[in-house]
Amino acid sequence: MKTIKAIPLTHEDFAPFGQFYTMTKPDGYALCGEIHKFYPDRVVADSNHRVGFSPIVVQKPEKMVITQQEYHTTTWEMILPLDDDMILHCAPASAGKPVPEYVKAFIVPKNTLIKMNAAIWHLAPLPANNSSLTAMIILPECTYANDCTVVDLAPEEQFEIIK
Repeated sequence: MKTIKAIPLTHEDFAPFGQFYTMTKPDGYALCGEIHKFYPDRVVADSNHRVGFSPIVVQKPEKMVITQQEYHTTTWEMILPLDDDMILHCAPASAGKPVPEYVKAFIVPKNTLIKMNAAIWHLAPLPANNSSLTAMIILPECTYANDCTVVDLAPEEQFEIIK
């Protein structure tokens, strides 16, 4: 079984999959009021649909063995880890068949909003440190019901993520 080492999140490494921004450490240009600073449009997602905000709670497995991946053909997905850093694996878009040979795993600091582009292979985030992770999943409404393809990986395609 292939082993993937989770690496720290950088803009350069994550660029093929999407973008991210640390919400609790804003930087760059801000619109300033008398008692506030507003950092507009740090992560942008196009949508012609209503957007759903859905919490997910994931238990930390004994081993991070990945046996499935999913993708959304027509939409992006955002994930915001709330109470722990998360491990997120991504692979490039492909024609309906996973490409685990190109998978990367990232250590995403809590409160860092990840936006994955449409068709990026992934699955639920995993807790990096705690026994469970609570995260916010942000998708156009009902994506999980009408644009979510989950694929079982063949035994030779499965991989384990290590920190």
